[in-house]
Amino acid sequence: MFDFPQVDAGKCDGCGLCIGVCGCRIISLVNGKATVTPKNHCTGCHQWCTLCEDICPNKAIYCSFDVVIEQKTDSK
Repeated sequence: MFDFPQVDAGKCDGCGLCIGVCGCRIISLVNGKATVTPKNHCTGCHQWCTLCEDICPNKAIYCSFDVVIEQKTDSK
């Protein structure tokens, strides 16, 4: 199962920056707050980009997963 970004409505000021960067298009404003609404065809944040989390000035949106980048080393 895939995780979706979470929104702390108490911190969200409805600026909409997260909507503009969401490649999945699952974030929208509802009653002036960012809201994540998974679509039937969406399997989660398929890009694992965390851009919505990064751009939020109030840290109101967060991803409950960590992106780990591993560097492959040459074994020569």
